Amino acid sequence: MKKFTLLLSGALLIASALAPNLVSVANAAEEQQDWRSELANNLPVLGHRNFIVIADSAYPQQSNPGITTIYTGESQIAVVKEVLKAVESAAHVNGTIYVDKELSYVAEHNAKGISEYRETLDKVLAGKDIQRLPHMDIIKKLDASSDLFNVLILKTDLTLPYTSVFIELGAGYWNEKAETELRESMK
Repeated sequence: MKKFTLLLSGALLIASALAPNLVSVANAAEEQQDWRSELANNLPVLGHRNFIVIADSAYPQQSNPGITTIYTGESQIAVVKEVLKAVESAAHVNGTIYVDKELSYVAEHNAKGISEYRETLDKVLAGKDIQRLPHMDIIKKLDASSDLFNVLILKTDLTLPYTSVFIELGAGYWNEKAETELRESMK
């Protein structure tokens, strides 16, 4: 197995020199297989103020070192379901879901399939705490958070506009009401 790994590493080194785009494709394929492992490994260390973003295919790779982008190669709805299930199963976190307000206004004739996507997403998010904010407001929240806290972006193959789902994590064992009571008692 060591010989195979060394051989593969050597081949990738040569390939990166000769065809750097080929190595990027190989790395994307490797990331595609590992996104579930990355989520499982990262979720225990993520907490209050961290974000998990399930992004459409045009979402940019960001240069901030606190932001990790992983290509999933899967449908966005499937990834949303898995991430929500993982967050809901974790005792230490919960999540506030942000969806672009613009999504409600995208016309079917401008983005074929958007109506069906909205219906499906609404079913997946039914009963959850959802904030619908303008895209740039969500991005500003994400950017401000990423200055101090890590962000995990799971990039999908979805090719519809304003469809990224942003989950801001909070403490699963503490809530806003308890925090308010605490602050009042400290006065």
